Amino acid sequence: MALLVAGCSGRESGSGSEEGAGDGGTSVASGDFGDLSDVCGPGDASTASATGVTADEINVGVFSDMGFTKNSEFADAAKVFTSWCNEAGGINGRTIAYTVRDSKLMEVRQRMIEACRDDFALVGGGSALDGLGVKERLNCLLPSFPAQIAQIQSAGADLEISAAPTQVNGYDPYYGYRKWLMTEGFPGSGAAVGIINGDSPVTSILGAQAIEATEAAGGTFVYNDLYPASGVADWTPYAQTIKSKGVKGLIFYGDFKQLAKLEDVLTGMDYKLDWIDANSNAYNQSFLELAGNSLDAQNNFADLGGVAPLESDNPATQQVIEMFDKYAPDAQITLPGLRAMSSWLLFAKSAGACGDDLTRACLLANAAKETAWTGGGLQAPVDLSNPTVPQPCFNVEEATPDGWTAADFQPDNGLYRCDVQPYKYTKDYGRPLTLADVGKSMNDVQ
Repeated sequence: MALLVAGCSGRESGSGSEEGAGDGGTSVASGDFGDLSDVCGPGDASTASATGVTADEINVGVFSDMGFTKNSEFADAAKVFTSWCNEAGGINGRTIAYTVRDSKLMEVRQRMIEACRDDFALVGGGSALDGLGVKERLNCLLPSFPAQIAQIQSAGADLEISAAPTQVNGYDPYYGYRKWLMTEGFPGSGAAVGIINGDSPVTSILGAQAIEATEAAGGTFVYNDLYPASGVADWTPYAQTIKSKGVKGLIFYGDFKQLAKLEDVLTGMDYKLDWIDANSNAYNQSFLELAGNSLDAQNNFADLGGVAPLESDNPATQQVIEMFDKYAPDAQITLPGLRAMSSWLLFAKSAGACGDDLTRACLLANAAKETAWTGGGLQAPVDLSNPTVPQPCFNVEEATPDGWTAADFQPDNGLYRCDVQPYKYTKDYGRPLTLADVGKSMNDVQ
């Protein structure tokens, strides 16, 4: 259930600068990132201006499902960014201290209550069942700058600003990507699309949304199946059905480890699909290693949703790599980790603009002024002043025996393609929660 959203390893607190291997280059030690100047730096802050803020320190929470997924990507990003920022002088002289709030899949509400007590804001994290804690978060007026969102109740909820949004309420984020797969990448494949879904509350909604939007883009589904979220011992029956149905394009939601096992069986029976939408959580080195036997036979794709790929020579992305080399040399950089870095940058820039009087109201107001946020160049521009409008750009990576490489998706804006109009769902899948749902308003945010 948690495998659509990255988790973190370890309940960990961090502040100050923790040195890792490698010098990281001079840019890592400065307070500038990409095309952003003075994100972090010294200052003369002197007041305890809000919950979680003292004259010397800013305490933030980082949500994860580490206890369930054993995945450290959000903790790694927090360690890297706070080490870099604190070494540069912090935020107006205040150091950033973070606590990983390990929700362990089912303990979102408990961790949110703890965060309400101690944290100034939530930054750079995510939990698969994030909707379980939204009421508590809104009730205590806690801002959130998540790296990844999973449930409808959370996506676009009040006091939540996504620097690199994965969902916008009411719109399909993968419409342009899947339309390209069916009409340009592999013409005719849309006549026989299949979907296989991990059986969980999260993926059931995502699957229904994918079917609606894919059909709107011209696809016809000939196969729709679920598999146990805990995994499958033998994928042969699923592979045989996919083959017998003549599936040409397969959408997969769930654990990329399970997808690799399914592809092994498909390849072993000499059945090659035109394309497999492996989803962006497969965009990592681990999937390449697990699916190594099938990378020649199957065409795996991932939509990065307008985030620059690690394989590019994009300067901001290269700076992230340098920062990881210095502060967390053994950590693997992932797509959710890149989104987390964009969230941290937005938080730091917005908090820094508040000066000594750092409050939640000031933090949110500054973040909402960003009309073309790119995280210093990490992603395509996003208008954070109008979160109801979806980000129109996508970019596609393909898994090959030589690694992840850019697919031939005809980009028209640098690394991205931005010419496909977003698709608005016609069915009601729910809505994000608001302050009004807990009897409050923005006037209560101090």
